[in-house]
Amino acid sequence: MNRKLIDWPTFIASFVLLLCVVIPLVIYPEAGEAFVNKLNEFVSGNFGFLYLLMGLGIFFFLVFVAFSQNGHVKLGEKDEKPEFGTFSWAGMLFSAGIGSSILYWATIEWAYYYQGPPFGLDPTEQQIETIQWASTYGIFHWGPIAWAIYTLPAIPMAYFFYVRKTPVIKISETLRPLLGNTSDSFIGRFIDVLFIFGLLGGAGTTLALGTPLITAGVSDITGLEDTMLLRTIILLGVTLIFGISSYLGLKEGIKKLSDFNLTLAVFLLIFVFITGPTLFISEATTNSIGLILDNFFHMSTWTEPLANVGDFNETGFPEAWTVFYWAWWLVYAPFVGLFIARISRGRTIRQVIVGTIVYGSLGCLLFFGVMGNFGLYLQLTGSYDVISVLNDQGAPVAIISIINQLPLAKFMVIVFVILSVVFLATTFDSSSYILASVTQKEVEDGEPERWNRLFWAFTLCILPLTLMFLGGLSTLQTASIIGGFPLIFIMFMLAWSFMRASTGDLKADDKFRPKTVVLDYKRIRERIRLRRKKQREKENNNQNEE
Repeated sequence: MNRKLIDWPTFIASFVLLLCVVIPLVIYPEAGEAFVNKLNEFVSGNFGFLYLLMGLGIFFFLVFVAFSQNGHVKLGEKDEKPEFGTFSWAGMLFSAGIGSSILYWATIEWAYYYQGPPFGLDPTEQQIETIQWASTYGIFHWGPIAWAIYTLPAIPMAYFFYVRKTPVIKISETLRPLLGNTSDSFIGRFIDVLFIFGLLGGAGTTLALGTPLITAGVSDITGLEDTMLLRTIILLGVTLIFGISSYLGLKEGIKKLSDFNLTLAVFLLIFVFITGPTLFISEATTNSIGLILDNFFHMSTWTEPLANVGDFNETGFPEAWTVFYWAWWLVYAPFVGLFIARISRGRTIRQVIVGTIVYGSLGCLLFFGVMGNFGLYLQLTGSYDVISVLNDQGAPVAIISIINQLPLAKFMVIVFVILSVVFLATTFDSSSYILASVTQKEVEDGEPERWNRLFWAFTLCILPLTLMFLGGLSTLQTASIIGGFPLIFIMFMLAWSFMRASTGDLKADDKFRPKTVVLDYKRIRERIRLRRKKQREKENNNQNEE
């Protein structure tokens, strides 16, 4: 154990900040929840457009970087091969980025849009449009913009770690080209602490969704009642899995868990696709892709500007869904970005950008297309009333009920529960790994201290577990999203810092060739004249020889 490696001010401040938020919620749960919700309404209601502009801006910035000279830079040495194969790399970034939340929302999110559609549609009078958007909007929310938000922090972090050989994995370190020595001051530590707080709150969101879902599945399989005791046992079991995996490290633990996770996910999707309404799933998913391509900019910028203006009523859809999702991705972005950076050694920046956005979006498309449209089909055909179960018994029960409509129902519920556990464990596994890295002054041999990894692994469990007993987990989630508001501006700084550092390094390299070409037309015309003259002389010589 090397305590000198630990960045104690960041380590202690992060833990204390979390306690400062949690303890008042424990003592005054109702007042704390009311205050946090009002603050959330103020931020999302008045600054929601900033989240939307940020998402669209990040997406186009990364497209530009991928196909610029900066995108050709390799993250590592000249002849170095990627540290992980494509399958393992895609599996790890996908598992870290979405966790068990994909199983939750991919299966049931359509039902919320079915009852409260976007663009002010009336679900009873405009049923066809409502159904189509219900099938589509989840794919959009978990699509290219979401994965672009995840990818942006990965690029400067990977660049500094693998190109500039900086042995520190921190947000503040990637901002050094802009902040200078200020990165080592209170401001730099504040940025790192803000990131850690957001991650812990974002992890609370995943736990809030994943634990009841797993419990509902276990209850369905075993017949045990869904109680707080059962949820606690399940949460501790998941913690044990990701604690062991985190202790083993990146290659022995996280990689193997992610490989198993991805294999099981592919099996689930193939089974539902083949045994379910294959044609409907195929056509509905294809139709959704077309709707997104046709309306990408509209969906990316819709802010419901006519809400409560004249006779127009406010639906709150953008704030409740798109703004919330962009804020959620934003809170998780530094963590996922750090993890993507850590596993991307040996790849080019272009490969990281294109691979993350494409593999991530494609994985979510398959989940929403297959699982979501299967549930939608059950509702439309009257085979099973998903909406009634959702409204009466809650989302976890509705999700497990949908799985129960498959052939070999009990077996598939077992597969679904195992996949949920592994997804949840993989996400927290990666989270504890990155939290340990951020709270160290440097990371030796690419691995943070084991005791540090274990500390954050159990911290990720203990605090949300306490709030779960008190019913304040969703409040911590909301608080973290509010706390993540400054990250909008930090994301802008990360992009600026990367461009300044990488462009400066490219220009200083002896192999650099400027993209701007200056043409000397007089010299060009003279060369063309000489070339034509030589051609004529050659032709004349050929004729004389004949």
